Amino acid sequence: MIHDLVLRWVVTALFALCVAERVHGIAVGRLARRGVVGHSLHALMALAMAVMAWPRGADLPTTIPLLLFVSAAVWFVAGAVRTAEHRRADAYHALMMLAMAWMYAVMTDGLLPAPVEVAAVGGHHGASMPGMHMSGTHMPIVDTTSDTAGTSPLITGLNWLLTIGSTVAGAWWLSELLARRRTKPLASGRAQLAIATQALMAAGMATMFAAMM
Repeated sequence: MIHDLVLRWVVTALFALCVAERVHGIAVGRLARRGVVGHSLHALMALAMAVMAWPRGADLPTTIPLLLFVSAAVWFVAGAVRTAEHRRADAYHALMMLAMAWMYAVMTDGLLPAPVEVAAVGGHHGASMPGMHMSGTHMPIVDTTSDTAGTSPLITGLNWLLTIGSTVAGAWWLSELLARRRTKPLASGRAQLAIATQALMAAGMATMFAAMM
């Protein structure tokens, strides 16, 4: 969930544009079955991230979407193995689906390892020791309700990695779009729109992962 309301609306609009472009591509693009499946998965992914940006979205069930996007990643990996023509693109899309599955994994209680919680005693932090009974000693509990207090280093590290990776991917897609417009100004506007959508998707993912930290 994104806490800043303005940024939440910006991200929602961004993902809504991505959904519209993918649905439009299915409707008028005369795609093969493989293309229809790929566009549908990306539309679902953009829709899921738009919902996830809002408070109520964080309360929705996570198991089914998690399994869905893991399956989508497997589908793209199978396509990369089977067809060399689109291998790089399929590998990239598989990583995107895995990143989406990771978002749902982080949101699923008890699925990922949590850090060992310690209690503060007399201003010092220490774990309780077997055989020790401190009757009459007040042991204030560490507050783990904040965004950072119960996050394991594994989750934080992967979120940072995915934030940076999504940012780099968005910059690459943007440079690809600018290069395409410079070298092939009369080329298909549909192809350029698809590249712009990939840049928006990557930028939106980077924003979502940054908001998780």
